[in-house]
Amino acid sequence: MYSPDTTKYLIQIHLETEGVVEKPDVVGAIFGQTEGLLGEDLDLRDLQRTGRVGRIDVQIVSRRGETTGDIFIASSLDRAETAILAASLETIDRVGPCVARVHVECIEDIRVAKRKKIIERAKELLLDAFEEDSIDSQDLLDEVRESIRIEKVRMIGEERVPAGPNVEESDAIIIVEGRADVLNLLRYGIKNSVAVEGTNVPGIIVSLCEKKTATVFVDGDRGGELILRELLQIADVDFVAYPPRGKSVEDLSRKEIVKALRNKVPVEYVRDQIDRETRKTGSQYGAQPTLYPGPVERADEKVNDDLRFDVSDDHSLPSMGEEKAALTTLGGHIQEIRGSGLGRFLSPDLSKIHDFSPDDFRGLLEKYGDESAGVIFDLTVDQKMLDVVAEKGLEFIAAPNFSGIVKRPASLRMVKMN
Repeated sequence: MYSPDTTKYLIQIHLETEGVVEKPDVVGAIFGQTEGLLGEDLDLRDLQRTGRVGRIDVQIVSRRGETTGDIFIASSLDRAETAILAASLETIDRVGPCVARVHVECIEDIRVAKRKKIIERAKELLLDAFEEDSIDSQDLLDEVRESIRIEKVRMIGEERVPAGPNVEESDAIIIVEGRADVLNLLRYGIKNSVAVEGTNVPGIIVSLCEKKTATVFVDGDRGGELILRELLQIADVDFVAYPPRGKSVEDLSRKEIVKALRNKVPVEYVRDQIDRETRKTGSQYGAQPTLYPGPVERADEKVNDDLRFDVSDDHSLPSMGEEKAALTTLGGHIQEIRGSGLGRFLSPDLSKIHDFSPDDFRGLLEKYGDESAGVIFDLTVDQKMLDVVAEKGLEFIAAPNFSGIVKRPASLRMVKMN
């Protein structure tokens, strides 16, 4: 429509005619009715011939016997000359045999439009195109420290498996899946990890497990499950730690790693889970859903740093002098609830809120859930019940058994009443 290299202004004209006309009629009317009107210097034909005015672009539509549309003329004249030329076009009163009305809608300064585009593009380039060149001393330190940690990764045993620098000197080791997991633990100062590098457990790891306290810390996917099963068969493992659901060990933050290792589960619990599933399915490999429910606490472990649970094997009721003390611990409540077939809501200070029948649990959860920190059941808890408790925001749930747990809510502690 116009040359962006030479055009300064774009004249936009609105046209209406009382009849049907074609584009050649409009162009002929423009040249015919402006010829000689402004003198030789501003004659439209001469201006087009010299390239100071662009070609005339006509965009019209005919409906119901009338024609309307717009005319665009590009100009490289100065402001005054362009204004005079535009005003002269409004003198057109006929197009062909039809009465016409012509009105200048606007004169657009092409350079202003270009400037706007330049400004917008410059903003984008300023935000996105420049490479980050600022130097942060902390970033430099972190990069140097990272390179040192990578250099500290050792290759041990005949199988040459990656390990932290303190594996052979430490009295405890952490068994992970691969080199990336070892590097991530090194990044946060944990130097006693060793990688399995596949499902074929190296002999050096079996040997280390015999001499040291071994914690398995593998991903919760199928590969991690197979590695754990093989380690349980051929190595003397003591504990199992679980990463948050859906995350790999190599992607964990320092806080997540520390929390997972603190919540490690004794290997006897994992073996018990596998044995139960094996009895149900008749296959050693039928226990995939319950291998990664996350740590399940026993009732003699902590719910938080201030409260310890004390469950005695003596099923007799506490004496009057002991009753008050017993009912301020989870163990005391479990001792009272065990064998009753009931459930109990507990407050944050582990005092009794309300006893209930399991059939009434859902209704009473709405009533007492907001003031409760946890709940005790004298029955086996399944996945559906676990999800209901977690959705309400309770902190812990205690039960004799947990069955068919596929997904353990991260915010809920599961306490097994052994």
